[in-house]
Amino acid sequence: MLLRFRTANVRSLRDEQELTLVAPPGATNVSEIELADGTIGVYPLIGVFGANASGKSNVLAALRDMRDAVLDSYAQWASLKDIPRYVFSLDSRCVDEPSFFEVDVVIDGVRWTYGFELSAARVEAEWVHSYPRGRRQEWLDRDASRSDPYRWPGNRIRDRAQLSRRTRSNALLLSTAGTDNHPQLSALFHWFRRNLGFIGPEVEWEERERFTTTQLEGERGSRIRELLRVADLGITGADIQRGEPGQQRPIRLLHRSADGGEVAFDWQQESFGTRSWFALLGPMLLTLEEGTVLLIDELDASLHSRMAAEVIRIFADPDANPAGAQLIFTSHDATLLSSPSGERLLAPAQVWLTEKARDGATQLYALTEAQPGEEENLTVSYLEGAFGAVPDLLEGQIARRMATGRGPGQR
Repeated sequence: MLLRFRTANVRSLRDEQELTLVAPPGATNVSEIELADGTIGVYPLIGVFGANASGKSNVLAALRDMRDAVLDSYAQWASLKDIPRYVFSLDSRCVDEPSFFEVDVVIDGVRWTYGFELSAARVEAEWVHSYPRGRRQEWLDRDASRSDPYRWPGNRIRDRAQLSRRTRSNALLLSTAGTDNHPQLSALFHWFRRNLGFIGPEVEWEERERFTTTQLEGERGSRIRELLRVADLGITGADIQRGEPGQQRPIRLLHRSADGGEVAFDWQQESFGTRSWFALLGPMLLTLEEGTVLLIDELDASLHSRMAAEVIRIFADPDANPAGAQLIFTSHDATLLSSPSGERLLAPAQVWLTEKARDGATQLYALTEAQPGEEENLTVSYLEGAFGAVPDLLEGQIARRMATGRGPGQR
């Protein structure tokens, strides 16, 4: 389970920014997590809202960058001249500054803090803290500026000499530990391997469609068909056609016909919205069953706001989400803040906003900083600009610019 994420000098996130899923005391609709020092409430989902190009997608991208570094640095960075990273590009000084990543997670009832700093040529710092009894235990303190970069407070980690020897200066020690199936650090490595799955509006589309198709013939098949039917798309079922051995088998969705029968459509005839919903179902059900963390960029892309709202309700409902899966999504759709009846789909602490400063740096902040009223309609107030994070644009401004830019005789 993810508690917090912090980052700096990554993409448009120049200054340190923090995203937290830990709920304030007294919050409702949370997952209760038992830790050694007490019980905390953790939100099953949060949404990041903001104007176009404000950096909300970069929050998810930074999480993926951290995951990729943990999984890839040992094997894939060995042949690279520079460490792959995406520094804040609008300030030349940031090229020489490290990129910072840190998460707090819970694994088997124990809280862990893990983080690192990367420069172009090497891992500048790396640290592992554990809280098995409620107090912080330092397990690893790596600092490239020291003659001996590795310190092991408490000597808690086994095979320290071998880990130090096998870890290159441009690789994370956690990557080495995970590759070696280290008895103490593998659980932390595998948390990154199993979590932070990503769904975006433009990438890995066909891969997600193929994955959902394979699930139709397994244990999740009936749930996928049911979710297709209840989506009010006129769909009555789904059939997988015979195909060539070793190739993707084509799928056809069955639609209700005017005479009460069924008509099968070829896949390419389906609407973009139908295919978006279908492609989402396989990864979403897998996440719900395994209790992992899913990142969705532009949840509302090609989905009606009511369908996007249902995804929110699924993760928020403990009966539909018994394993405690988590969702972090971005969206432009302010209607996801409140239903037409005024019901809040998300508590203010579950709503995060991104705003781009004049120098291009993204500022990430929780809606609670704006102190909305208990009965305030979040959708209306957000669209009116009460919370910031909306385009700095007057109504009709673009149309007026286009009109005044026409030359003589142009229409």
